[in-house]
Amino acid sequence: THHLFLFFLKQLDQIIIHQQVELLEAILGTETSSKYEIKNHLGQRVYFAVEENDCFDRKLCSPLRSFTIRIADSTGREVIRVIRPLRCNSCCFPCFLQELEVQSPPGTIAGYVVQNWDPFLPKFTIQNESKEDVLKIIGPCATCGCFEDVDFEVKALSEMTTIGKISKYWSGFVNNVFTNTANFGIQVPVDLDVRIKAVLIGACFLIDLMFFENSLDGL
Repeated sequence: THHLFLFFLKQLDQIIIHQQVELLEAILGTETSSKYEIKNHLGQRVYFAVEENDCFDRKLCSPLRSFTIRIADSTGREVIRVIRPLRCNSCCFPCFLQELEVQSPPGTIAGYVVQNWDPFLPKFTIQNESKEDVLKIIGPCATCGCFEDVDFEVKALSEMTTIGKISKYWSGFVNNVFTNTANFGIQVPVDLDVRIKAVLIGACFLIDLMFFENSLDGL
């Protein structure tokens, strides 16, 4: 059933996450719930995503807020759910390391993204549904790329082999003149377990929230 639900994701080795900022929202500066498109390398929409959160003033509680992101296919059927519980965001206290859960289909755990404590580099572990470590994600020592692309490497558990990357794009994909909307790209082997691909999509949202001040919000 996993493969049936994630049929389009199974075929992809490159995934682009692009925020849709409503024109009115961009002009007026008022915030509605975030909406995203998940595209293939040709820019064709494969899934769309909507963020739900309980916080009235998102600027006030970001990046501490909890959220649920629902990802649906073109028929509106929800195929992936990304859940982030409320956690304090402080590098000084490893007990507050970030973690999120990815379900696919909703109600069935596909895996987890777990932040690892490191004094210098952003590090995460991708786990499967049984909480077994599968992959590592290692970011650069400076994530504020000053409007340059920033790459987080997806590595084998030994950290010796790089199998892919999650990139924060500042250029080339922006198509809305009113915003500085940034985008993420995921490059992975096409034969990577489709559930782990779903978990890597979740990792994009966590990385954005932690290191780019929720720049996907575009405001």
